[in-house]
Amino acid sequence: MVKQKKIAIYGKGGIGKSTTVANIAASFSQNHKNVMVIGCDPKADTTRTLFGKRLPTILNTIKNTKNPRLGDIVFGGFGDVLCVESGGPEPGVGCAGRGVIVAMKLLEKLGAFEDDNLDVILYDVLGDVVCGGFAVPLKENYADEVFIVTSGEYMSLYAANNISKGIKKLKGNLGGIICNCKGIENEQIIVESFAKRIGTNVIGTIPRDELVQKSEIEAKTLIEKYPDSNQAKKYEKLAKNIFENNSYSIPNPMDDDEFEEFFINFSKI
Repeated sequence: MVKQKKIAIYGKGGIGKSTTVANIAASFSQNHKNVMVIGCDPKADTTRTLFGKRLPTILNTIKNTKNPRLGDIVFGGFGDVLCVESGGPEPGVGCAGRGVIVAMKLLEKLGAFEDDNLDVILYDVLGDVVCGGFAVPLKENYADEVFIVTSGEYMSLYAANNISKGIKKLKGNLGGIICNCKGIENEQIIVESFAKRIGTNVIGTIPRDELVQKSEIEAKTLIEKYPDSNQAKKYEKLAKNIFENNSYSIPNPMDDDEFEEFFINFSKI
């Protein structure tokens, strides 16, 4: 029996984590794998393209339902992917990471993680907010491995470097970097150099493609909307690489001065 893969995907807000996670999950499902996706971002938009619309979040559900059941917080989406959103407080009120803590505890209590038929559990986690709640998937051992989504942009890489500091502190298993391209000059070289510098590798590269936005406008993954496209093949390859990966490392992140020097050097190319 193949061991269940429990994967946390981290990255800067807006870098494309949710898009990446949703399309990886859809790719897994089309290859006969049973998948659960848990959105751990207060925006609660990870599963929108899998389910076709926004889900009721766990935080909102427990406000309105005294004793929620698993069916109140877990929903079937495209390819029978199980979809969950932790949710968060209203803007400016409370702790955003608290939603993750509450969600994990409730899912555990209701036995969501005890399904032996699940091949993959994917966590989509915000990575540029300094909040203990977002460390929960790693800190509480809900996830066994981590992948970081980044582009070659300064702030995206800066966030990725900070995330690697957290992974190192928690002694997490970094499986690699996902390069979600923004189309900047020397982007793949920059990201590959960054990965090597912190002691890991690029597990996959996703080029920029307008089909992604077109599919998201219809609240669908690209895998569902454009299954025969070259972009779909890129996501399928990434999903395959992640599922078959068995090489992990504890990262060796740069300090702020080292990172500045690293990034400035690419402006001279």
